[in-house]
Amino acid sequence: MSKSRASIFDEVKELDLAGFAPKTVQEKTGPAPQQVREVAEAANFKSREPSAPKAESKSHRRAPRRYRTGRNVQFNVKALQETVDSFYALTEAKGWVLGYTLQRAIEALQRELKKQP
Repeated sequence: MSKSRASIFDEVKELDLAGFAPKTVQEKTGPAPQQVREVAEAANFKSREPSAPKAESKSHRRAPRRYRTGRNVQFNVKALQETVDSFYALTEAKGWVLGYTLQRAIEALQRELKKQP
């Protein structure tokens, strides 16, 4: 087989493709998995695999809240977990939607601030 590439412009009736064949043995170039694990543990490498779920976590998933209220502006706020939990507890206790709870809280704060000198 020739080391030069075949040209698409040459008029060759038959190419010699004898050198092309599938590999029969897969080449293993990497180290054994046990060896990798030992080196990783010795270097204090933290695994990226998910850890086992904890028995009780601090934050929990709430049921999705989808209401058609006409409110169409999103309002994101960073708050303490206790504040968020209180906000949701108040909303659920009253049977309100989150937007209405926020509206009532703002109105109450405005009334309170007007009373102050």
